[in-house]
Amino acid sequence: MSFGATFRIGYVARRNAIFGHPRFQYWAARLPLIRWIARSRANAAFDLLAGFAYSQVLRAYVEGGVFAVLADGPISAGDVAARMHLSESAALTLLRAGRPMMLSEEVAPGQWMLGEQGAVFHTNPGVQAMVRHHRLLYADLADPLALLRADRRDPTALSRFWTYAGALHGVAERGEQTAEYSELMAASQHFVADEVLASVSFRGAKRLLDVGGGHGAFLAAIGTAHPHLELGLFDLPQVVETGSKVLGEAAGAHRVTAHPGNFFKDSIPQGYDMVSLVRILHDHDDAPAQDLLANIRASLTPGARLLIAEPMARIPGAEAMGEAFFGLYLWAMGSGRARSPAEITAMLRAAGFSSARVVATAQPVNASVIIARA
Repeated sequence: MSFGATFRIGYVARRNAIFGHPRFQYWAARLPLIRWIARSRANAAFDLLAGFAYSQVLRAYVEGGVFAVLADGPISAGDVAARMHLSESAALTLLRAGRPMMLSEEVAPGQWMLGEQGAVFHTNPGVQAMVRHHRLLYADLADPLALLRADRRDPTALSRFWTYAGALHGVAERGEQTAEYSELMAASQHFVADEVLASVSFRGAKRLLDVGGGHGAFLAAIGTAHPHLELGLFDLPQVVETGSKVLGEAAGAHRVTAHPGNFFKDSIPQGYDMVSLVRILHDHDDAPAQDLLANIRASLTPGARLLIAEPMARIPGAEAMGEAFFGLYLWAMGSGRARSPAEITAMLRAAGFSSARVVATAQPVNASVIIARA
């Protein structure tokens, strides 16, 4: 073990012993110079405890249509209760619960309107679709240790939803789930596309292939912003058949080439100077993810680029999103994990890419970006 590791272990052990001592906590809470730090840590600890309650308040606002009701405000708790089929005391409890979360705001005694965050949620149906979707994760996490102890191949609420045969093909007869899937994918791809458009230049590219591109939402956004690009969509045959039509309507059919196939079994189409992997790599375990990168590298000529865009682990300012949220989300899904830029870069080099660089994004909770060159 290195000197640095030994020193850090000793430091962390000593720090934890001090911070965990009741006398230190009593002293820190009263010393003027560090009282604000102690209070901040206490609030953060309570947020960890209460996080599930916060998420359920948000879920109630989304599923109960509270945002739409408050958009008509100012409105009384009694009127909210009548429109939501709640008692007035229950409606008032919900409105008050959303107030510190800025979902609702009491603008005058007894009169309620949307809060700042509430206004954002109300005008963004994609974000609301994500909130509704997370009921599946919360169901799987009802007993987190049972989830972690189970075989990852055992079905979960999330794995049933995301299974290709179910989510993309077999749910055609179940309209509600199909609609939820389509709305969720369109919203999530939109967020990623916005980060890519704000941080990546496509001026040097002529032909862009999206591997695992689904119904073409990402390509549609990029193609609309960059009309000079020729667009290729590679995914399973059933997906590409629908996706290429949707993409053609959005970007022009003359610009779109459909490539049906399986990116683990079939060769990646050649002739593209840029390939994108959008929220694909983190869905797969290390071995298949490495195989996918090698398959893409084999299709590229020297100098061609691979764009990887997805939420990543250990991103400054978004650490909890990467390893706490997506760590458990992907575990419940039964496949994949969030990886750090360093891990992905190492995989890219192992796959034969000559270089890789991280591109900063404004909202890494939506996506981080890595550009690799063949």
